[in-house]
Amino acid sequence: MRRGAAVARRYAKALGSLAAEEGRLGPLAQELVQFEHVMADEAVLRDLLLRPWVKPATKRTLVATVAERLGLSPLCRNFLGLVAQRRRLGLLPEIIMAYRALVDEAAGRARARVRSAAPLSDAERAAIRERLGRRLGKTVLLETEVDPSLVGGFVAEIGTKQVDASLMGQLQALRENLIRGTA
Repeated sequence: MRRGAAVARRYAKALGSLAAEEGRLGPLAQELVQFEHVMADEAVLRDLLLRPWVKPATKRTLVATVAERLGLSPLCRNFLGLVAQRRRLGLLPEIIMAYRALVDEAAGRARARVRSAAPLSDAERAAIRERLGRRLGKTVLLETEVDPSLVGGFVAEIGTKQVDASLMGQLQALRENLIRGTA
């Protein structure tokens, strides 16, 4: 496990408990993403906030000013200020991912990344979403992408779990069974 990922989860968990007290789990995720977009779009701001020789108090003030202009909640402003002051803004994407996972878990959702050999129709997306949802016992949010190397079928990744329903995956499983003599 990467050290940054563990730190990001700790920050996300702390923020999640505060947001839950205020009943703002979902909206706070949107505010964090809004700030992340500004950092991604504004190279000068990003560079300034990520430079190690800029004083933490200066970073905190700058983040608070940007967050206020964006109309972010006091909780979000304070959190981002703390992250900036502790020189952890480089971990913001990981913090947001960990926070989203926490929000999804609280809402009984799971995010699945589905790679398919060809674009999926709405009916196919709905069928995959329903099957995965039944298997996991959660509402599934799909993120799809086309991967021609699969030849046919799809591969779904949900956290650390993987469902391989691709032609290449089935051929590989058949090959392994033939080698072991179980086919």
